[in-house]
Amino acid sequence: MTTQTPATIRYGSIAILLAVLCWGLLGVMSRVAMSDGAPPLTVAFWRAAIAALLFTVHAAITRAEPLQRADRPAAVFLGVAGVAVLYYSYLNAIEQGGVALSSILMYSAPIWVAIGGRIFFHERVSARATAALSLTLVGVAIVALASGTGEVRWSPSAVGWGLLSGAMYALYFLVGRRLFSRNASARVMAWALGVGAATMLPFVPFQSLSRSAWGGVAFLALVCTYAAYLAYAEGVKRLPSARAATIATLEPVIAVVAAYVVWGERLSPLGLAGAALVIAGVLLSAAGESRTSAASPRQPASL
Repeated sequence: MTTQTPATIRYGSIAILLAVLCWGLLGVMSRVAMSDGAPPLTVAFWRAAIAALLFTVHAAITRAEPLQRADRPAAVFLGVAGVAVLYYSYLNAIEQGGVALSSILMYSAPIWVAIGGRIFFHERVSARATAALSLTLVGVAIVALASGTGEVRWSPSAVGWGLLSGAMYALYFLVGRRLFSRNASARVMAWALGVGAATMLPFVPFQSLSRSAWGGVAFLALVCTYAAYLAYAEGVKRLPSARAATIATLEPVIAVVAAYVVWGERLSPLGLAGAALVIAGVLLSAAGESRTSAASPRQPASL
């Protein structure tokens, strides 16, 4: 890891903030891409396909080593679940429940990470982690049950798609743990995104997209996927994972603010209280991590 000088920490923090800003615009730009009637699956396919091409070119230019043969089945699984299912479920959550609701529900990912880590890696869950997960779970439940105003639309299907997207996002920390530690990140993302696009291809309802829809898709692929991941990768090289994770908790806040500014979406006071609990749970978890280890930072991928 890079030496922790003030300049290094400042540069790393700025890089993480840029990544979080890009991810925070994901929901708003997804609605732009679907605003003229483009189906969620069509938007998800083109986002994955274009981003896969960008990462493939990046890997070639940087002469990254090919993905290890033993890791290819895991990369395929990540592509199917962590790209195809994640992108489709998140866009459905946005379409049915709005940007603010879906963004907060996707932040249920820490719950699924803890459950998966316990089941598959036999990781001990500390008292602090249990408290953090409890806060997150209660917050997600409150957000799901709170009736919103404006464009926030509660329904069982919207909540279900949002929680599914959180579970699929958690795979980047569970399955991706081995992949990103053993392979060049650009190669992993090129494989995952390429497989995800290929998985969606037989089901995509191809149709002509409007200029604004193509603009939204291009923004999702270039800014919210490719650029966001590169910025985050630069940040985690220079910061302890706990600090990076703490900064990353701004993502749902940015998403909710952007949804309000652009689309007029706003959660009810009860929903905002639930969102605050979700973020508090993640902050508590990050604080606990900083006490146990400031060693090798995780390299989770972007959405």
